[in-house]
Amino acid sequence: MLRIVPRIFTSVQTRRNVKSHLQRGVCSTALQAASVCPGFVSKPMAESPQTEVKPGLYRVPPEVRGMTSLDRQAFAQTVVVPALRVPKGVLNKVVKSLKKSAIQRSGVPKVVQDKENSSDGDDFRLMLLDPIRVPSPSSFSEAEAEALRSFGVAQELQHYELTLTYDNLKSEEVLEAVLPEGQDVTSGFSRVGHIAHMNLRDHQLPYKNLIGQVIMDKNPGVTCVVNKTNIIDTTYRNFKMEVLAGEENMVAKVKENGVTYEFDFSRVYWNPRLSTEHMRVVQLVQRGDTVLDVFAGVGPFAIPAARHGATVLANDLNPESYRWLQHNVKLNKVERKVRSFNLDGRAFIRGPMRQELPALLKEKASVHVVMNLPALALEFLDAFRGLLDQELSCDTNLPIVHCYGFSKDDCPQEDMVKRASSSLGFSLEGRCSVHFVRNVAPNKDMMCVRFTVPKEVLFSSDNGQTELTEEPTPKRQKCEETTN
Repeated sequence: MLRIVPRIFTSVQTRRNVKSHLQRGVCSTALQAASVCPGFVSKPMAESPQTEVKPGLYRVPPEVRGMTSLDRQAFAQTVVVPALRVPKGVLNKVVKSLKKSAIQRSGVPKVVQDKENSSDGDDFRLMLLDPIRVPSPSSFSEAEAEALRSFGVAQELQHYELTLTYDNLKSEEVLEAVLPEGQDVTSGFSRVGHIAHMNLRDHQLPYKNLIGQVIMDKNPGVTCVVNKTNIIDTTYRNFKMEVLAGEENMVAKVKENGVTYEFDFSRVYWNPRLSTEHMRVVQLVQRGDTVLDVFAGVGPFAIPAARHGATVLANDLNPESYRWLQHNVKLNKVERKVRSFNLDGRAFIRGPMRQELPALLKEKASVHVVMNLPALALEFLDAFRGLLDQELSCDTNLPIVHCYGFSKDDCPQEDMVKRASSSLGFSLEGRCSVHFVRNVAPNKDMMCVRFTVPKEVLFSSDNGQTELTEEPTPKRQKCEETTN
């Protein structure tokens, strides 16, 4: 049963004893939960072997180190925390006044019953405190001490023993306890619907299934944890993965910026860290504009732009991305606004885009070209050379390009301008802007260069193309235009 160690501390010497006792050891044996407070147990101190406690409420039981199959019971241990005896009539006021000093731990109640003093236990409750912030009665702040005096609560601390279990630990604490000391511990992941996507390092692989189970346990709604097993394929922008824990359902449903998407995460590219960038570009698009999305994926630029009132031509080489793009267009009811294509990016620029541009350039609405394939998109810019016949030349309403790329250069902005200029065969110095998107790895940034296609490029007689960056031979052209 729960038990409060019946010691009250008032003298200077006794206060020293409080601090010393609060930093004493733990019992790593799993204890049965008490009926009055499930999951928390207090036992006579003589029955629990005591060792020095590191700063913090929980110390790692040594037997869990190196565990590869998750044993949740092995993480239970008894710790000692200070408790304040508070009359029920002022309990809420005291809890509010001492909220900074109260114990802060998932699943641990801040207030428990006072079972030791059975004669008046129904009139009092115990407020559990943080042993680091309140090692002694003199540790209360002036404001807290004044509040206790005003509520008639004595500044007397009692020891309270409780059992912390696996359920009370953060994922970082569990993994730090299990993995070999001195090695990097990661509990970070990308959330894609019900899927948690991890990139484990080599030294973490022996513990991969345990890590997956911990991530699933500690994150409500996650029912599948996967680990990437190779780099992103530059052809279809997907990668092989293995399931570490949970169901093998790869079809995810996500909502980003108010738009719903569904797709097979194992067959297409999706990065939840780009939601802000998707919104940034879409907000540049006005109702009536046209968006030409060269590497559209499942539609994170195309569909919001269509909902925003733009007309969209969206293309992707990956047949799976093309299929889910069509699905998401219908899901979000923008069939009248979006035409979808399954082409190589260069073929899309030299085909459908080339056919549409002459009429679009005669209108007042802007034309935006989105090229989000950071590994290769800059090298596709040469497809704009001589894209249109010279007799169509105009000075207004030229297409605005948003082209993404990775840079490892010390000055990524200059690097992006230099590479874009080289691919276009025309200097963009002073004629473009470069936006930092995100850091993807040490010394590797994702950037977006924005510029209006110079008429000297678009209407040039030089339409020479390189074969260095072509995607694989395109499949038979598919084009869908759905109208109601």
